[in-house]
Amino acid sequence: MNRKLLTILLVSFLIASACGFLVWKIVGARMNAAKPVVTTRVMAAANDIPLGSLLAAKDLTTVEIQGPVPKGAILKQEELIGRGVTSELYQGEPILESRLAPPGSGGGLASTIPQGMRALAVKVDQVVGVAGFVIPGMRVDVLASGNPPGATSATQGTVTKTILQNIQVLSAGTDITKDNEGKPQQVQVVNLLVTPEQAQTLSLASGELKIQLVLRNPLDTKIAKVSNDSMGQIFGEQGAAAPRGVRRAPKAAAKVFTVEVINGNKSSQEKFKSPEAKQ
Repeated sequence: MNRKLLTILLVSFLIASACGFLVWKIVGARMNAAKPVVTTRVMAAANDIPLGSLLAAKDLTTVEIQGPVPKGAILKQEELIGRGVTSELYQGEPILESRLAPPGSGGGLASTIPQGMRALAVKVDQVVGVAGFVIPGMRVDVLASGNPPGATSATQGTVTKTILQNIQVLSAGTDITKDNEGKPQQVQVVNLLVTPEQAQTLSLASGELKIQLVLRNPLDTKIAKVSNDSMGQIFGEQGAAAPRGVRRAPKAAAKVFTVEVINGNKSSQEKFKSPEAKQ
């Protein structure tokens, strides 16, 4: 066969293949565009909903989601009415089961307490620790200062001990949310999220000792080993003189022994101190 004819046939085959592939892509794209997209309508927040609120019909709307439905999404409005919000919801955000309190538990602070935990109020003032500088969601350590049982201020002084670490602030004052600008507020009561055992410790300490809050980085969850500090350690009084009013025991008088030495017709007396006196 003529080589020129073979070349023409080969080029024609390649052009036809390219055209066929292009037509297949165009037709496939149009078919996919014409295919209906499966969507699901789920319940969402109609406006920004603060923490602790009870959901009402005016707070709810619906949005369409393409593809798989998010885990915990709620499809019916009647399943949301009257339920408390345990985490802030924003306008247009789908409402998930994990962001709500169980049915019948109501709203407010109580609905935000997880199972097995407790909320304990700690009274603070504007100069104690970081009072007035904490907002809900922050993490703090709790310090207690006072005189240990059986100790006196003359021998040891005030002792400070870290009794709790990495404790979440549940609310500040009467508010369980931040203010409009997200800034802290001056408060006299801070509610801390603790276990029942921690609640007992904190309640006992707050009744007898001075409580201070120490702010920490929320990403720092490490529990540090902290030794107790006393006033005597701070001022280095371990080797100092005895405190006023404490008398030191007097030293015992040294014993002296007299020995008579006779040398011929002469005699003399020698005095020696006891071994204890030499020490």
